[in-house]
Amino acid sequence: MDNTIEIRWHGRGGQGAKTAALLLADVAFKTGKYVQGFPEYGPERMGAPITAYNRISEAPVTIHSNIYYPDLVAVVDDSLLESIDVTHGLKKEGALIINTEKKKEEILPLLGGFQGAVYTLDAKAISIKALGKNYPNSPMLAAVVAVSGVMDQKDFLREMQASFAHKFAKKPEVIDGNMRALELAFAEVAR
Repeated sequence: MDNTIEIRWHGRGGQGAKTAALLLADVAFKTGKYVQGFPEYGPERMGAPITAYNRISEAPVTIHSNIYYPDLVAVVDDSLLESIDVTHGLKKEGALIINTEKKKEEILPLLGGFQGAVYTLDAKAISIKALGKNYPNSPMLAAVVAVSGVMDQKDFLREMQASFAHKFAKKPEVIDGNMRALELAFAEVAR
């Protein structure tokens, strides 16, 4: 499909990869895109590997399957690099975003010779700085938007502010921290 970006998320249960994929779909929809956001279900439990997906398009999305050849892959937990081929099917002109404390040079040997763009982000450090806890999904969500260019950053931040205001209506103190995590991720995602 033309003008469609397909994204695959890898994380562990409880890290928010599924939530990030669903939030991205929601925000993209609110900015006028056609979207899909869905997890791949199996025997998921806290800490078990999970996969989630997004399709975001300027035209109606008529495909209803998993994503086998993504344009972008987001890895929320770098320990998965040793057990899962996160680059499987990733288009060679695609991009990979990895949440890691490690230098990119340490990560590259774990990517099976992937030749596309590789971005790193210490989403843990960002979330601890902004929220006081390790919630890597907000920084990774912003990194996906920054790298993919799927929507304008100002539109994204405006819609995320509204989404957080609704989601955290009973805990408004976490809204500012989540917004700060998004802004820090935009500034810090590195290629």
